[in-house]
Amino acid sequence: MDPSLHLTTAMGTPLSNPRSYRELIGRLLYLTITRPDITFAVHQLSQFISAPLDIHLQAAHKVLRYIKANPGQGLMYSVDSDLSLNAFCDADWGNCKDTRRSITGYCIYLGNSLISWRSKKQGVTSRSSTESEYRSMAQATCELIWLQQLFKDLRLPVPGPAKLYCDNKSALHIAMNPDFHERTKHIEIDCHTVRDRIKAGTLKVFHVPSENQHADILTKPLHPGPFYGLLSKMLLSSLYLPNQTSLKLQN
Repeated sequence: MDPSLHLTTAMGTPLSNPRSYRELIGRLLYLTITRPDITFAVHQLSQFISAPLDIHLQAAHKVLRYIKANPGQGLMYSVDSDLSLNAFCDADWGNCKDTRRSITGYCIYLGNSLISWRSKKQGVTSRSSTESEYRSMAQATCELIWLQQLFKDLRLPVPGPAKLYCDNKSALHIAMNPDFHERTKHIEIDCHTVRDRIKAGTLKVFHVPSENQHADILTKPLHPGPFYGLLSKMLLSSLYLPNQTSLKLQN
């Protein structure tokens, strides 16, 4: 069962004891350190800890049932993975019904091993899907820059520039076009760090079909088919299923 949820405050009854809900969400947030599959759902639920309703608690119980169905699921790190950095970024435009802000999601791999991921509401309201996707590219780029510097400090050789995959062709065009467009002036300057890194040769961006966009799982609710398909590509496996074969990273 896909634990991804979309919740609003349009219905429901306030909890008489919100402390139990807050404690539960706090524990689930800690679990997202090793469970990217519940990251989107838990971060959605965490937005209501100040005034939780009964529907939010019911949704949190659904996440618990999902975890109980496969408690041993986690990340698998291959011993023969290379040291190249590969990232997927995505945004769900206007996902929040109250603020109309978009959800950014990215996941970063060291070779075939998932080492960093994030699901977060964007700080400002984007005026187009392209703008929201470009902001997600900027956040993923900042994380890649940090990892590149970390590897440099650890004296780890990272072959070639990092690769960033996005399923929005308009955002890719803006990132790779050296000319400044009038329509992009309202995007904050820090977002153009993507273009700067491309020019410096430390980042390459590529288009990826939406069905292979790993970050989709961090930005929106998905049906069971796409949800479990992406989990297999992210190399999540279960300790209780030793014969389970995980798929290699699909570029």
